[in-house]
Amino acid sequence: MTALYVLDVPENTAVAKIAAVDPAVTVGRIGPYFEISATGPIVVDRRATGCRHAVWYSCIAGVARDSRITQHDKNALRVEPV
Repeated sequence: MTALYVLDVPENTAVAKIAAVDPAVTVGRIGPYFEISATGPIVVDRRATGCRHAVWYSCIAGVARDSRITQHDKNALRVEPV
């Protein structure tokens, strides 16, 4: 299972919403965080979120132990299973 954690604040809501567009991705909540999970890779397009660069690069609170970030640039955030 691939999982990404994003703090649930107004600036980060678009990240969770865009991630949820993919039918293979589930967005839930754990405490004050969105838990974005899937059995395979999670890909979020930055432009689709409308996030400014400062928000984009600071949105990640963590990833699951069996996941790793393979892309986090001005175009996209990609988290894959290890």
